[in-house]
Amino acid sequence: MRVGICLLTLVPGEMGGSETYARELLHALAEVGEHEYVVLVPDNAHDAAGGLPTAVAAGYRPLRGRVSRAIARGRAAAFPAPLRSRLGDVDAVHYPLTVPLPRAPRPWATTLHDVLHLDLPELFPRASRALRALTYDRAARRSGIVIVVSEFVRERAVERLGLDPGRVRAIPHGVDHVRFHPRGEEREPFLLYPARPWPHKNHARLFEALAMLRRTHPDLRLVLTGGGHEATPVPDDVELRGLVSSEELASLYRRAACLVFPSLYEGFGLPPLEAMACGCPVAASRVGGLPETCGDAAVLFDPWDPEAIAAGVEEALDRAPDLRVRGLARAAAFTWEETARRHETVYRDLTGDGAQTADNRARTSSAA
Repeated sequence: MRVGICLLTLVPGEMGGSETYARELLHALAEVGEHEYVVLVPDNAHDAAGGLPTAVAAGYRPLRGRVSRAIARGRAAAFPAPLRSRLGDVDAVHYPLTVPLPRAPRPWATTLHDVLHLDLPELFPRASRALRALTYDRAARRSGIVIVVSEFVRERAVERLGLDPGRVRAIPHGVDHVRFHPRGEEREPFLLYPARPWPHKNHARLFEALAMLRRTHPDLRLVLTGGGHEATPVPDDVELRGLVSSEELASLYRRAACLVFPSLYEGFGLPPLEAMACGCPVAASRVGGLPETCGDAAVLFDPWDPEAIAAGVEEALDRAPDLRVRGLARAAAFTWEETARRHETVYRDLTGDGAQTADNRARTSSAA
């Protein structure tokens, strides 16, 4: 079976957790996958295929900025044949970044990371909501199978988009345990929040909570990673690191007193798991997919209330040894290899191979 995976809408360094998911999935498929793959990548992301065979869309280079992205997508939608030909003859197609470019004949699957624009529309300009309705919503409704990142997103997508529950598959993310693991480094008096300054990431309330915490922890500071913070004023006790390598992020996880994750909405929430894998205590929002991701290995709080955020961090600091043990056990249950295997099941089901395989197993069992 030959599967095409399309990453044409990838803008390296600009897409947060969805980019991590796409890259880690492909790397894991290269390690444990049983199918034949070809990955279509834009001209500025030759390294995105994770070791799988790569087809480069020469000349297709979506740049930073909404206008340039819209122009690139428009051209790809208007003239899909040259891009589609780069995939060759495939049996199924997957769009990990949701937008189906170039549009392929069925069967195809798309990954829907969340329905944030439907659940919290006030956080989006009207143009952005319209674009997501045209791309994300339409893609989900037309996909043979919709892959989502949590049961939370599955429930919201079925309700908001009217999807058939039978064709929506929840497959959680994994953790790169080779990169994210404890090394015995000393904890330092800082909180870590790896997130771009998107509205739902809730930085303003976190700054209020930090001011409260510093009344009893005067040495405590906050470290922010992720691009886009340069144009936003931050308090004096906040350190901006910008975009960091995965190795630097792992070091921050190992040294932080606590990961604080006050997002107002998450389909999954990968940083809490990565932090747990490094032995870092976690305090996170009690919203979206985060309770499902964190289980009982984190302190959960109301992200709309700065006092609740501060109290959650305080509790996590007090319970650090217990949370470390719980977090390591929780993170160990999530691997990208298992994520990749479950995606392969989706690819087989797209073409009917999954059903045939199940029938064959049933016949073999009956004969035995």
